[in-house]
Amino acid sequence: MHLQNLLIRGSKLRIIAGKAKGRNIAAVATSTRPTSDRAREALFSTLTSEFGTFTNLNVLDLYAGTGAIALESLSRGAAVVHAVENNEQAQKCIVSNYEAIKSAQFEGSFHLYNLDVTRFLRDRPTLQYHFVYIDPPYDAEDLDVVETLIHLQTGEFLDPQALIAIERNSRVKEISWPSGYVALREKNYGQATIFYATPVPIEPVNG
Repeated sequence: MHLQNLLIRGSKLRIIAGKAKGRNIAAVATSTRPTSDRAREALFSTLTSEFGTFTNLNVLDLYAGTGAIALESLSRGAAVVHAVENNEQAQKCIVSNYEAIKSAQFEGSFHLYNLDVTRFLRDRPTLQYHFVYIDPPYDAEDLDVVETLIHLQTGEFLDPQALIAIERNSRVKEISWPSGYVALREKNYGQATIFYATPVPIEPVNG
């Protein structure tokens, strides 16, 4: 099936604020479960409260799906936005969505990594991220989420003041945050709950 047909079958999302405010982006109904407009608005309200501005922020969107979180961050002025997605249909959707809004001439840069999240986290990062959004498939095991969190911390992907948000099905009542994180809060949005945490600085080991 052609991508265009998939996009027609999918639902429409919109960029909420920033240079691309009001522009529609597509969701591929057969391969992604996009974060609702309501949840995204609340998420970015939280981020604005935490950071004040997106200027100079580095953003990492893991299991990026439609790219809605990444592209919203880009629209709001983030300096660097990286999206990671290994589903081929979702990758095409992200590229299509970026192409549809890039005429807004963003100040920051955007890059899509066509990789599995585990593979992406094997390499040493070229920078540290201030905000990381993790939206694994709802059927992902808790252990998979924990391993992702461990790799983010031990691989030095996180700025010391980073904020991490994880979206899970609301049937998941808690996140098993591994050592190195402090849970902050959780917010329920119907079928989805977003859990927030910040990293604990790793103490250097004295030789």
